[in-house]
Amino acid sequence: MTVCYIDPESAAMIMAKLQNPVKTQFEKVNDDLKDIHSSLNKYSKALEKKFKDRPLPFAENDALTTQESLVDRAIAMHLLREGHFDVASTFINEVNSKQPSAPTHSSIATTPTPTASWEADFAPTALKSTALQQQFSSMYHILHEMRNNGNLSPAITWAQQNSSALSTRGSNLEFDLCRLQYISLFTSSSALAAVAYARQAFPRFGARYAAQTNSLLGALAFTPNIATSPYSALFAPTSPNSPDTLSTAAAAFTSEFCALLSLSSASPLLTAVTAGYLALPTLLKLSQIQQTHRTSWTTAQELPVEVPLPAAYQFHSVFVCPVSKEQSTDANPPVVMPCGHVIARESCERISKGGRFKCPYCPGESHLRDAKVVYL
Repeated sequence: MTVCYIDPESAAMIMAKLQNPVKTQFEKVNDDLKDIHSSLNKYSKALEKKFKDRPLPFAENDALTTQESLVDRAIAMHLLREGHFDVASTFINEVNSKQPSAPTHSSIATTPTPTASWEADFAPTALKSTALQQQFSSMYHILHEMRNNGNLSPAITWAQQNSSALSTRGSNLEFDLCRLQYISLFTSSSALAAVAYARQAFPRFGARYAAQTNSLLGALAFTPNIATSPYSALFAPTSPNSPDTLSTAAAAFTSEFCALLSLSSASPLLTAVTAGYLALPTLLKLSQIQQTHRTSWTTAQELPVEVPLPAAYQFHSVFVCPVSKEQSTDANPPVVMPCGHVIARESCERISKGGRFKCPYCPGESHLRDAKVVYL
């Protein structure tokens, strides 16, 4: 072991030389930290200024405070239609354990919901076998095949099974799906496979789509160079299995599927939450003005100011009868007749005179008992 002895005078000089660089580095680190702390303080102040801690506006005449069962039903329907069946089951079990009161009416154009409707539709013991869950389970299976596997057969089978209802709605879904299947076979398999499929599928559409089917079959003559043929527009985009094409077909299928269940293609809960989020700044400003001027809402069941929303979130909440020219009320609600035309109930009663009557807008005949109340 070697021992090194340092002269005391030299040691003081060496320590001074070592201390200066260390001190300089500490000062540099402190300067850098000051910049970081300054930036953090500015960021915190900007966040506080942008997102102020303010209570959400409270409406004393909020109609949903007395309609808890409607809110619960909207949540359950949203979970079911989004395919979250396990979460929906848990939620419905908890709601049914509270024994909610029956909703006064449904959110769609139909008759008022009976008292036992919640238990009948969403009973915990019957959830796994309920028709609604089976319908949405089938829908998601078909969508999975379309989006992930490019398989249109399940969707075409469903469209054929519901052909009558789709035709009544004037829907082109069945033909559009068959057309995509034909194009898929034409471009990815062979012309012979496309012809075989056309012979099996196209005759069922008859004269309604004769022009389209003739054009699709006429493209067979240009099989080697279809891209430069007069029929090239029918095959754009070139691949029917492309994500864009399948996404469009899936959206059309979802819309028609929900329509046959008397449901909108978009979840009402999602629409309401999104519209509320967009309207929140206006409601916060209104709340501040009310607190400042010590005022309150004086109009029942509607906002005292206009809330600008995109067109997709604008709905008609007021109905004016085309016969009486009067605005509908709770005592005189709008009713839809079997032909699809809507008038006020009092107008319907005056026209019917207790028996069958002719619709004022079409040759269709109906009876007062066939008219269904429309809830907006």
